[in-house]
Amino acid sequence: MKLGRVRFKDGVSVAVMKGEGWVPVEILGLGQYSDDLLALLRDWEEVKERVERGLKDVEPIKGRPLIPFRPLSFRDFMLWERHYVQAKLGLIRTFRPFLYRLLSLPGADRILRPPRMFYERPVYYVGNHLQFYTDGDVIPYPSYTRYLDYELELGLVMVRGGRNPSPEEAEGMIGGFVLLNDFTARDMQVEEFYGSPFGPVVKAKNFATSISTFVIPASEILTEFENLTVRVYINGEKVSESTTRGAQHHPRDMVAYAGLEETLYPGELMGTGTVPGSCGVEIGRYLKRGDVITLELVGYGTLTNRIGG
Repeated sequence: MKLGRVRFKDGVSVAVMKGEGWVPVEILGLGQYSDDLLALLRDWEEVKERVERGLKDVEPIKGRPLIPFRPLSFRDFMLWERHYVQAKLGLIRTFRPFLYRLLSLPGADRILRPPRMFYERPVYYVGNHLQFYTDGDVIPYPSYTRYLDYELELGLVMVRGGRNPSPEEAEGMIGGFVLLNDFTARDMQVEEFYGSPFGPVVKAKNFATSISTFVIPASEILTEFENLTVRVYINGEKVSESTTRGAQHHPRDMVAYAGLEETLYPGELMGTGTVPGSCGVEIGRYLKRGDVITLELVGYGTLTNRIGG
């Protein structure tokens, strides 16, 4: 099931996707959610059967899906060891070729492994929640980079707040998932890593993030979190296919750690980090001006953006 905010002829409404169209929630007798997608996600398990029954008897309406919500904040995690290793190898190969030659020495591969903290807790950085785009939007090409990259992630949509939640409580705070593209200027990332006291997540990351127009209710993703297939296409060519297997931490652990001595609120967004093999630095394929980048969560949908000038 996919939910979203859709512009119809007579206005904008929260809606449920059916086939190639959308059904406004008012038609399903759920008008109280017509302007509050987060509330619908919060109550989804209570109203799901009612929605499923109602969808059988109505025809979908054409409309233009919009960004589903404006994140109140954005934290981006890193869940997969394989992505860390492959991305670090790609960065060294591209920007530190003298180190790349040394990796052939016995034991040198140890420098590719994540630090100990990665295994102990789900680490994250805080991104720019004011620079979000959605499907169909043009992503401006930053003037300071020659190595613009994409990163396929899932985004957790928070629909309940809390402070110091247990992992079990934290899972109940997740209302849905979006497909997320965390754009990155890789050359700036390396420059900031070595030169900035604040690390490689300032101008390297904060210029653009894109999320899908659809939101998938949390229960559908959480039960299959390590069995999802993802694909990346550039200008219609499939450049990678991967799965979500092998995450070091579960989404519930992400939320619990984010809420450690912090109060979390509905509307916050948390990225899982890149699914292994699903970014350009891992496969040696960067984005150029005019490229069309499409991320696919197989069985659910896509997120497409064109890179501008």
